[in-house]
Amino acid sequence: MKSLIILVALIGFASSKSRPRLSIDGLDPMSDEMIKQINSLGTTWKAGKNFEGLPISHVKNLLGVRKSESILKLPRVYHQINDDLPATFDAREAWPNCTSTRLIRDQGSCGSCWAFGSVEAMSDRICIASKGKIQVDLSAEDVLDCCEDCGFGCGGGDPGEAWNYFQASGVVSGGLYQGTGCLPYSIAPCEHHVEGPRPACGDQDAAQCTRSCVPGYSKSFKDDKHFGRAPYSVEGAQQIMKEIMTNGPVTASFEVYADFPTYKSGVYQQVSEDFLGGHAIKILGWGTENNVDYWLVANSWNTDWGDKGYFKIRRGTNECGIEYNVVAGLPRI
Repeated sequence: MKSLIILVALIGFASSKSRPRLSIDGLDPMSDEMIKQINSLGTTWKAGKNFEGLPISHVKNLLGVRKSESILKLPRVYHQINDDLPATFDAREAWPNCTSTRLIRDQGSCGSCWAFGSVEAMSDRICIASKGKIQVDLSAEDVLDCCEDCGFGCGGGDPGEAWNYFQASGVVSGGLYQGTGCLPYSIAPCEHHVEGPRPACGDQDAAQCTRSCVPGYSKSFKDDKHFGRAPYSVEGAQQIMKEIMTNGPVTASFEVYADFPTYKSGVYQQVSEDFLGGHAIKILGWGTENNVDYWLVANSWNTDWGDKGYFKIRRGTNECGIEYNVVAGLPRI
């Protein structure tokens, strides 16, 4: 196992040596100068303004994946790969009756990406497995507040443990901030317009686990639970592709560097050496753009970040470790 990990890391390192690199010494990662320097490299993606008026410390607080051995403990799935992998795939088009596949969430000023990247894929898979009969937006709040083995709430957590929680304890419904369901997300999208005064983008703490639905909801917390089967890991581009087209989107984690917060379009590849933290997202498809293979990814930083909330990242080279940190599972229907 250790030799495989080293080999994957070396492959990723070797593939990155020929790329253009950006020196950010003395530059604010959120500045116009940073954007200008990235775009001057003529790489496979374009940078632009995101997180208007906020410091890089805000972005670092959003990167909530904590190092863990849990993914190594999960059984690894191996699919039979035939000639059935299409050149492009998009879960939104493959399962158009599943509205959850088209949602872009907002984690607010909280390092809850590990919870969002997990419940997003879980929600999609419930709809897919039920052939559209069960449409649910699972609660990131439930996982954030009540999963004791997952980590530290807004201080970071582990997607693998979130999937274990889905199996052992189940997850209730709960939409976006002040949304619908048993337990909606409690943290406001601080940098975006919401009704009433705009909340400050400061550090947030997860709420206490109440194990009860919001007043007026029709079901009890226990009766609203949706459960998964034993989670597993998936590794390698073709295996991940087969998993997505067979069972639905997956949760993945990757390393974030100082160039990534400015992503706007194109196929992202790392051009900065300044590491910011680990981030969890949902991979929902793939394709090729300008002869560069990519993963199609849904982020949880609202629709005004990146390409309407989505981004593309280079596929087949384990870019920023994204192809080695994939977790999934099947729902109990």
